[in-house]
Amino acid sequence: MRRRLYEILEVGSPGDPTARAVDVLIIAFVVLNVGAVILETVPDLKARYDAVFLAIEAVTVAAFILEYAARLWVAPLHPSLSRLPPLRARFSYALQPFALVDLLAILPPVVGALFGRFDVGFAVAFRLVRFLKLARYSPGMRSLAAAVISERRAILASAVIMLGLVIAAATLMHALEGEIQPDKFGSIPLAMYWAVTTLTTVGYGDVVPVTVAGKLLAGITMVIGFTMFALPVGIIATAFAREIRQRDFVVTWSMVARVPLFSELGAAEIADVMRLLRAQTVEAGTIITYAGEPASSMYFIVSGQVEIDLPKGRRILGEGKFFGEIAVLRRARRSADVVALARTRLLVLDAEDLHHLMHRRPEIRRHIHDVAHERIEADAVTPKGDIAGEEIRSETPVDRPFKDIDPI
Repeated sequence: MRRRLYEILEVGSPGDPTARAVDVLIIAFVVLNVGAVILETVPDLKARYDAVFLAIEAVTVAAFILEYAARLWVAPLHPSLSRLPPLRARFSYALQPFALVDLLAILPPVVGALFGRFDVGFAVAFRLVRFLKLARYSPGMRSLAAAVISERRAILASAVIMLGLVIAAATLMHALEGEIQPDKFGSIPLAMYWAVTTLTTVGYGDVVPVTVAGKLLAGITMVIGFTMFALPVGIIATAFAREIRQRDFVVTWSMVARVPLFSELGAAEIADVMRLLRAQTVEAGTIITYAGEPASSMYFIVSGQVEIDLPKGRRILGEGKFFGEIAVLRRARRSADVVALARTRLLVLDAEDLHHLMHRRPEIRRHIHDVAHERIEADAVTPKGDIAGEEIRSETPVDRPFKDIDPI
Protein backbone atom coordinates (compact mmCIF):
# COMPACT_ATOMS: atom_id res chain seq x y z
CA MET A 1 0.00 0.00 0.00
CA ARG A 2 2.77 2.44 0.87
CA ARG A 3 4.59 1.76 -2.40
CA ARG A 4 1.40 2.36 -4.39
CA LEU A 5 0.67 5.54 -2.44
CA TYR A 6 4.21 6.73 -3.16
CA GLU A 7 3.70 6.14 -6.88
CA ILE A 8 0.44 8.10 -6.81
CA LEU A 9 1.65 11.07 -4.76
CA GLU A 10 5.32 11.45 -5.65
CA VAL A 11 5.90 9.74 -8.99
CA GLY A 12 2.63 10.80 -10.63
CA SER A 13 3.19 9.20 -14.03
CA PRO A 14 0.88 10.64 -16.72
CA GLY A 15 0.07 7.07 -17.71
CA ASP A 16 -1.36 6.36 -14.24
CA PRO A 17 -5.03 7.45 -14.20
CA THR A 18 -5.24 7.24 -10.40
CA ALA A 19 -2.21 9.49 -9.93
CA ARG A 20 -3.58 11.90 -12.49
CA ALA A 21 -6.97 11.99 -10.75
CA VAL A 22 -5.34 12.65 -7.36
CA ASP A 23 -3.26 15.48 -8.82
CA VAL A 24 -6.33 17.07 -10.39
CA LEU A 25 -8.27 16.73 -7.12
CA ILE A 26 -5.52 18.40 -5.06
CA ILE A 27 -5.23 21.23 -7.61
CA ALA A 28 -9.00 21.71 -7.49
CA PHE A 29 -8.93 21.86 -3.67
CA VAL A 30 -6.13 24.46 -3.76
CA VAL A 31 -7.96 26.64 -6.29
CA LEU A 32 -11.24 26.29 -4.38
CA ASN A 33 -9.63 27.13 -1.05
CA VAL A 34 -7.68 30.14 -2.31
CA GLY A 35 -10.73 31.45 -4.16
CA ALA A 36 -12.82 31.14 -1.01
CA VAL A 37 -10.17 32.96 1.07
CA ILE A 38 -10.17 35.85 -1.42
CA LEU A 39 -13.96 36.13 -1.67
CA GLU A 40 -14.30 35.88 2.09
CA THR A 41 -12.65 39.27 2.48
CA VAL A 42 -15.67 40.90 0.79
CA PRO A 43 -17.96 41.87 3.72
CA ASP A 44 -21.25 41.25 1.88
CA LEU A 45 -20.19 37.81 0.67
CA LYS A 46 -18.84 36.85 4.07
CA ALA A 47 -22.10 37.82 5.76
CA ARG A 48 -24.17 35.87 3.26
CA TYR A 49 -22.02 32.78 2.70
CA ASP A 50 -20.06 32.48 5.94
CA ALA A 51 -21.21 28.90 6.47
CA VAL A 52 -20.16 27.96 2.94
CA PHE A 53 -16.70 29.46 3.41
CA LEU A 54 -16.33 27.60 6.70
CA ALA A 55 -17.33 24.30 5.04
CA ILE A 56 -14.85 24.83 2.19
CA GLU A 57 -12.09 25.59 4.68
CA ALA A 58 -12.89 22.50 6.75
CA VAL A 59 -13.07 20.08 3.80
CA THR A 60 -10.01 21.36 1.93
CA VAL A 61 -7.82 21.65 5.03
CA ALA A 62 -8.78 18.12 6.04
CA ALA A 63 -7.69 16.97 2.57
CA PHE A 64 -4.41 18.91 2.88
CA ILE A 65 -3.74 17.34 6.30
CA LEU A 66 -4.33 13.85 4.89
CA GLU A 67 -2.07 14.63 1.95
CA TYR A 68 0.71 15.92 4.19
CA ALA A 69 0.47 12.90 6.49
CA ALA A 70 0.52 10.53 3.50
CA ARG A 71 3.59 12.23 2.02
CA LEU A 72 5.40 11.91 5.36
CA TRP A 73 4.41 8.25 5.53
CA VAL A 74 5.88 7.44 2.10
CA ALA A 75 8.95 9.71 2.53
CA PRO A 76 11.36 6.78 3.28
CA LEU A 77 10.66 5.44 -0.22
CA HIS A 78 12.29 8.45 -1.90
CA PRO A 79 15.53 7.28 -3.56
CA SER A 80 17.50 10.10 -1.91
CA LEU A 81 16.13 9.18 1.54
CA SER A 82 15.90 5.41 1.27
CA ARG A 83 19.20 4.79 3.10
CA LEU A 84 18.14 6.80 6.16
CA PRO A 85 16.18 5.39 9.10
CA PRO A 86 12.42 5.98 8.62
CA LEU A 87 12.13 8.67 11.29
CA ARG A 88 15.14 10.59 10.01
CA ALA A 89 13.98 10.23 6.42
CA ARG A 90 10.61 11.77 7.31
CA PHE A 91 12.30 14.60 9.19
CA SER A 92 14.61 15.30 6.23
CA TYR A 93 11.63 15.28 3.87
CA ALA A 94 9.72 17.68 6.15
CA LEU A 95 12.52 20.25 5.73
CA GLN A 96 12.31 20.25 1.93
CA PRO A 97 10.71 23.33 0.28
CA PHE A 98 7.57 21.59 -1.02
CA ALA A 99 7.01 19.90 2.33
CA LEU A 100 7.36 23.22 4.15
CA VAL A 101 4.72 24.73 1.84
CA ASP A 102 2.43 21.79 2.61
CA LEU A 103 2.98 22.39 6.33
CA LEU A 104 2.27 26.12 6.07
CA ALA A 105 -0.93 25.29 4.20
CA ILE A 106 -2.36 23.51 7.23
CA LEU A 107 -0.83 25.60 10.04
CA PRO A 108 -3.38 28.49 10.22
CA PRO A 109 -6.41 26.37 11.25
CA VAL A 110 -4.24 24.14 13.46
CA VAL A 111 -2.78 27.14 15.29
CA GLY A 112 -6.25 28.69 15.45
CA ALA A 113 -7.62 25.56 17.06
CA LEU A 114 -4.78 25.46 19.58
CA PHE A 115 -5.46 29.05 20.64
CA GLY A 116 -9.23 28.71 20.53
CA ARG A 117 -9.71 30.82 17.41
CA PHE A 118 -11.86 29.02 14.86
CA ASP A 119 -12.65 32.11 12.78
CA VAL A 120 -11.77 31.33 9.14
CA GLY A 121 -10.55 34.91 8.77
CA PHE A 122 -7.59 34.06 10.98
CA ALA A 123 -4.21 34.55 9.30
CA VAL A 124 -5.50 35.24 5.79
CA ALA A 125 -2.01 35.99 4.48
CA PHE A 126 -0.72 32.62 5.68
CA ARG A 127 -3.72 30.82 4.23
CA LEU A 128 -2.93 32.23 0.80
CA VAL A 129 0.42 30.43 0.95
CA ARG A 130 -1.60 27.39 -0.15
CA PHE A 131 -1.44 28.80 -3.66
CA LEU A 132 2.25 27.80 -3.69
CA LYS A 133 1.18 24.15 -3.53
CA LEU A 134 0.44 24.47 -7.25
CA ALA A 135 4.20 24.77 -7.89
CA ARG A 136 4.47 21.02 -7.28
CA TYR A 137 2.33 20.43 -10.37
CA SER A 138 3.80 23.19 -12.57
CA PRO A 139 7.12 22.49 -14.32
CA GLY A 140 7.21 26.15 -15.36
CA MET A 141 7.06 27.41 -11.77
CA ARG A 142 9.73 24.92 -10.75
CA SER A 143 11.93 26.08 -13.61
CA LEU A 144 11.42 29.72 -12.60
CA ALA A 145 12.39 28.93 -9.01
CA ALA A 146 15.46 27.05 -10.24
CA ALA A 147 16.38 30.03 -12.45
CA VAL A 148 16.18 32.43 -9.50
CA ILE A 149 18.26 30.11 -7.32
CA SER A 150 20.91 29.58 -10.00
CA GLU A 151 21.29 33.34 -10.53
CA ARG A 152 20.96 34.34 -6.88
CA ARG A 153 24.45 35.90 -6.77
CA ALA A 154 23.81 38.05 -9.84
CA ILE A 155 20.38 39.05 -8.52
CA LEU A 156 21.90 39.91 -5.13
CA ALA A 157 24.56 42.01 -6.86
CA SER A 158 21.83 43.83 -8.79
CA ALA A 159 19.95 44.48 -5.55
CA VAL A 160 23.08 45.94 -3.95
CA ILE A 161 23.61 48.22 -6.95
CA MET A 162 19.99 49.37 -6.88
CA LEU A 163 20.18 50.04 -3.14
CA GLY A 164 23.30 52.12 -3.75
CA LEU A 165 21.49 54.11 -6.44
CA VAL A 166 18.53 54.73 -4.13
CA ILE A 167 20.83 56.04 -1.38
CA ALA A 168 22.85 58.18 -3.82
CA ALA A 169 19.77 59.74 -5.44
CA ALA A 170 18.14 60.37 -2.06
CA THR A 171 21.29 61.97 -0.68
CA LEU A 172 21.66 64.32 -3.67
CA MET A 173 17.99 65.31 -3.60
CA HIS A 174 18.20 65.94 0.15
CA ALA A 175 21.14 68.26 -0.49
CA LEU A 176 19.34 70.09 -3.29
CA GLU A 177 15.83 70.44 -1.84
CA GLY A 178 16.08 69.58 1.82
CA GLU A 179 15.68 73.17 2.92
CA ILE A 180 13.06 74.07 0.29
CA GLN A 181 10.79 71.07 1.03
CA PRO A 182 11.74 69.86 4.52
CA ASP A 183 8.54 67.82 4.87
CA LYS A 184 9.47 65.78 1.78
CA PHE A 185 13.27 65.91 1.48
CA GLY A 186 14.25 67.09 4.97
CA SER A 187 16.15 63.87 5.63
CA ILE A 188 17.72 61.12 3.58
CA PRO A 189 15.14 58.51 4.74
CA LEU A 190 12.33 60.85 3.59
CA ALA A 191 14.07 61.40 0.24
CA MET A 192 14.56 57.63 -0.22
CA TYR A 193 10.82 57.24 -0.79
CA TRP A 194 11.08 59.66 -3.71
CA ALA A 195 14.20 57.87 -4.98
CA VAL A 196 12.48 54.47 -5.02
CA THR A 197 9.37 55.71 -6.86
CA THR A 198 11.53 57.57 -9.36
CA LEU A 199 14.05 54.81 -10.05
CA THR A 200 11.22 52.32 -10.56
CA THR A 201 9.57 54.89 -12.88
CA VAL A 202 6.33 54.61 -10.89
CA GLY A 203 6.22 58.33 -10.04
CA TYR A 204 3.13 58.69 -7.84
CA GLY A 205 3.46 62.48 -8.08
CA ASP A 206 2.97 63.09 -4.37
CA VAL A 207 6.65 64.02 -3.91
CA VAL A 208 8.29 66.03 -6.70
CA PRO A 209 11.26 68.43 -6.89
CA VAL A 210 10.53 72.11 -7.59
CA THR A 211 13.98 73.51 -8.37
CA VAL A 212 15.73 73.29 -11.74
CA ALA A 213 18.60 71.29 -10.24
CA GLY A 214 16.13 68.95 -8.53
CA LYS A 215 14.20 68.36 -11.74
CA LEU A 216 17.44 67.70 -13.64
CA LEU A 217 18.46 65.15 -11.02
CA ALA A 218 15.01 63.56 -11.24
CA GLY A 219 15.35 63.18 -15.02
CA ILE A 220 18.77 61.56 -14.73
CA THR A 221 17.45 59.25 -11.99
CA MET A 222 14.54 58.14 -14.20
CA VAL A 223 16.86 57.29 -17.11
CA ILE A 224 19.15 55.32 -14.80
CA GLY A 225 16.10 53.57 -13.35
CA PHE A 226 15.03 52.33 -16.80
CA THR A 227 18.32 50.49 -17.23
CA MET A 228 19.16 49.36 -13.72
CA PHE A 229 15.77 48.02 -12.64
CA ALA A 230 15.53 46.08 -15.90
CA LEU A 231 18.81 44.32 -15.06
CA PRO A 232 17.42 41.67 -12.67
CA VAL A 233 14.47 41.07 -15.01
CA GLY A 234 16.89 40.31 -17.84
CA ILE A 235 18.96 38.04 -15.60
CA ILE A 236 15.92 36.04 -14.51
CA ALA A 237 14.48 35.86 -18.05
CA THR A 238 17.76 34.56 -19.46
CA ALA A 239 18.15 32.02 -16.67
CA PHE A 240 14.53 30.91 -17.08
CA ALA A 241 14.99 30.34 -20.81
CA ARG A 242 18.16 28.36 -20.07
CA GLU A 243 16.33 26.20 -17.51
CA ILE A 244 13.59 25.43 -20.03
CA ARG A 245 16.14 24.45 -22.68
CA GLN A 246 18.03 22.28 -20.20
CA ARG A 247 14.84 20.59 -19.03
CA ASP A 248 13.77 19.85 -22.60
CA PHE A 249 17.28 18.60 -23.38
CA VAL A 250 17.29 16.25 -20.39
CA VAL A 251 13.81 14.94 -21.22
CA THR A 252 14.75 14.34 -24.85
CA TRP A 253 18.07 12.75 -23.86
CA SER A 254 16.38 10.37 -21.45
CA MET A 255 13.84 9.31 -24.09
CA VAL A 256 16.51 8.67 -26.72
CA ALA A 257 18.80 6.85 -24.28
CA ARG A 258 15.89 4.60 -23.22
CA VAL A 259 15.55 3.14 -26.74
CA PRO A 260 17.45 -0.18 -26.82
CA LEU A 261 19.03 0.69 -30.18
CA PHE A 262 20.62 3.82 -28.69
CA SER A 263 20.99 2.86 -25.02
CA GLU A 264 24.71 2.06 -25.20
CA LEU A 265 25.74 4.93 -27.44
CA GLY A 266 28.10 7.55 -26.05
CA ALA A 267 27.14 11.12 -25.29
CA ALA A 268 28.35 12.43 -28.67
CA GLU A 269 26.42 9.77 -30.60
CA ILE A 270 23.17 10.41 -28.68
CA ALA A 271 23.62 14.15 -29.30
CA ASP A 272 23.89 13.39 -33.03
CA VAL A 273 20.62 11.47 -32.89
CA MET A 274 18.92 14.27 -30.97
CA ARG A 275 19.86 16.81 -33.65
CA LEU A 276 17.82 14.82 -36.17
CA LEU A 277 14.60 14.95 -34.14
CA ARG A 278 11.74 17.16 -35.25
CA ALA A 279 8.66 18.13 -33.27
CA GLN A 280 5.12 17.16 -34.23
CA THR A 281 1.83 17.80 -32.44
CA VAL A 282 -1.30 15.79 -33.20
CA GLU A 283 -4.83 16.25 -31.90
CA ALA A 284 -6.93 13.57 -30.19
CA GLY A 285 -8.25 11.02 -32.67
CA THR A 286 -5.47 11.57 -35.21
CA ILE A 287 -4.10 8.38 -36.78
CA ILE A 288 -0.32 8.67 -36.54
CA THR A 289 0.55 5.50 -38.48
CA TYR A 290 -1.51 2.96 -40.42
CA ALA A 291 -0.94 -0.78 -40.40
CA GLY A 292 0.64 -1.81 -43.70
CA GLU A 293 2.06 1.56 -44.68
CA PRO A 294 5.81 1.93 -45.29
CA ALA A 295 7.68 2.76 -42.07
CA SER A 296 9.25 6.17 -42.60
CA SER A 297 9.77 7.37 -38.99
CA MET A 298 10.07 6.34 -35.38
CA TYR A 299 8.35 8.33 -32.63
CA PHE A 300 9.05 9.52 -29.06
CA ILE A 301 6.08 10.64 -26.96
CA VAL A 302 6.81 13.92 -25.15
CA SER A 303 3.31 14.35 -23.72
CA GLY A 304 -0.13 12.84 -24.25
CA GLN A 305 -1.13 9.25 -24.98
CA VAL A 306 -1.43 6.99 -28.01
CA GLU A 307 -3.19 3.67 -28.54
CA ILE A 308 -1.57 0.90 -30.58
CA ASP A 309 -3.93 -1.65 -32.15
CA LEU A 310 -1.80 -4.79 -32.15
CA PRO A 311 -3.02 -8.19 -33.41
CA LYS A 312 -2.91 -9.54 -29.85
CA GLY A 313 -4.71 -6.59 -28.31
CA ARG A 314 -4.50 -2.87 -27.74
CA ARG A 315 -1.79 -1.08 -25.83
CA ILE A 316 -1.65 2.46 -24.50
CA LEU A 317 1.65 4.34 -24.46
CA GLY A 318 2.22 7.55 -22.49
CA GLU A 319 4.86 10.17 -21.89
CA GLY A 320 8.45 9.00 -22.38
CA LYS A 321 7.56 5.93 -24.46
CA PHE A 322 8.57 5.24 -28.07
CA PHE A 323 7.52 3.09 -31.00
CA GLY A 324 8.46 2.23 -34.57
CA GLU A 325 12.23 1.83 -34.42
CA ILE A 326 12.61 -1.71 -35.77
CA ALA A 327 10.25 -1.18 -38.69
CA VAL A 328 12.28 1.87 -39.67
CA LEU A 329 15.54 -0.11 -39.65
CA ARG A 330 14.07 -3.07 -41.53
CA ARG A 331 12.40 -0.79 -44.08
CA ALA A 332 9.26 -2.78 -43.33
CA ARG A 333 5.60 -1.92 -43.27
CA ARG A 334 3.86 -0.80 -40.10
CA SER A 335 2.51 -3.66 -38.03
CA ALA A 336 -0.24 -1.66 -36.26
CA ASP A 337 -2.44 1.43 -36.32
CA VAL A 338 -1.37 4.10 -33.83
CA VAL A 339 -4.01 6.65 -32.77
CA ALA A 340 -3.62 9.66 -30.48
CA LEU A 341 -5.96 9.43 -27.48
CA ALA A 342 -5.31 13.04 -26.46
CA ARG A 343 -3.45 16.03 -27.79
CA THR A 344 0.03 14.55 -28.13
CA ARG A 345 3.46 16.07 -28.64
CA LEU A 346 5.88 13.83 -30.49
CA LEU A 347 9.53 13.88 -31.45
CA VAL A 348 10.00 12.24 -34.82
CA LEU A 349 13.13 10.60 -36.20
CA ASP A 350 12.82 10.08 -39.95
CA ALA A 351 14.19 6.88 -41.45
CA GLU A 352 16.19 8.73 -44.11
CA ASP A 353 17.89 10.88 -41.47
CA LEU A 354 18.68 7.83 -39.34
CA HIS A 355 20.15 5.89 -42.26
CA HIS A 356 22.14 8.93 -43.35
CA LEU A 357 23.56 9.25 -39.85
CA MET A 358 24.43 5.56 -39.84
CA HIS A 359 26.20 6.03 -43.18
CA ARG A 360 28.21 9.00 -41.84
CA ARG A 361 29.01 7.44 -38.46
CA PRO A 362 30.10 3.79 -38.90
CA GLU A 363 30.39 3.30 -35.13
CA ILE A 364 26.72 4.23 -34.67
CA ARG A 365 25.75 1.97 -37.57
CA ARG A 366 27.63 -1.00 -36.16
CA HIS A 367 26.06 -0.59 -32.72
CA ILE A 368 22.52 -0.17 -34.03
CA HIS A 369 22.85 -3.14 -36.38
CA ASP A 370 24.31 -5.35 -33.64
CA VAL A 371 21.46 -4.57 -31.26
CA ALA A 372 18.81 -4.97 -33.94
CA HIS A 373 20.24 -8.30 -35.11
CA GLU A 374 20.23 -9.60 -31.53
CA ARG A 375 16.57 -8.71 -31.10
CA ILE A 376 15.58 -10.12 -34.47
CA GLU A 377 17.49 -13.37 -34.08
CA ALA A 378 16.07 -13.90 -30.59
CA ASP A 379 12.58 -12.84 -31.71
CA ALA A 380 12.78 -10.55 -28.69
CA VAL A 381 9.87 -10.16 -26.35
CA THR A 382 8.31 -6.72 -26.76
CA PRO A 383 9.79 -4.26 -24.23
CA LYS A 384 7.39 -2.31 -22.11
CA GLY A 385 6.10 0.61 -24.12
CA ASP A 386 7.43 -0.68 -27.47
CA ILE A 387 5.92 -2.55 -30.43
CA ALA A 388 9.24 -3.87 -31.66
CA GLY A 389 8.19 -7.48 -31.22
CA GLU A 390 5.37 -7.16 -33.73
CA GLU A 391 7.64 -5.27 -36.10
CA ILE A 392 10.37 -7.90 -35.76
CA ARG A 393 7.87 -10.61 -36.66
CA SER A 394 6.52 -8.59 -39.59
CA GLU A 395 7.18 -10.26 -42.94
CA THR A 396 6.28 -7.34 -45.21
CA PRO A 397 9.57 -5.62 -46.09
CA VAL A 398 9.21 -2.61 -48.33
CA ASP A 399 12.70 -2.39 -49.75
CA ARG A 400 14.87 -5.30 -48.71
CA PRO A 401 15.21 -7.44 -45.60
CA PHE A 402 17.27 -6.00 -42.77
CA LYS A 403 19.62 -8.98 -42.92
CA ASP A 404 20.68 -8.01 -46.45
CA ILE A 405 21.98 -4.61 -45.31
CA ASP A 406 25.74 -4.60 -44.86
CA PRO A 407 26.28 -3.87 -41.14
CA ILE A 408 29.69 -2.36 -41.90
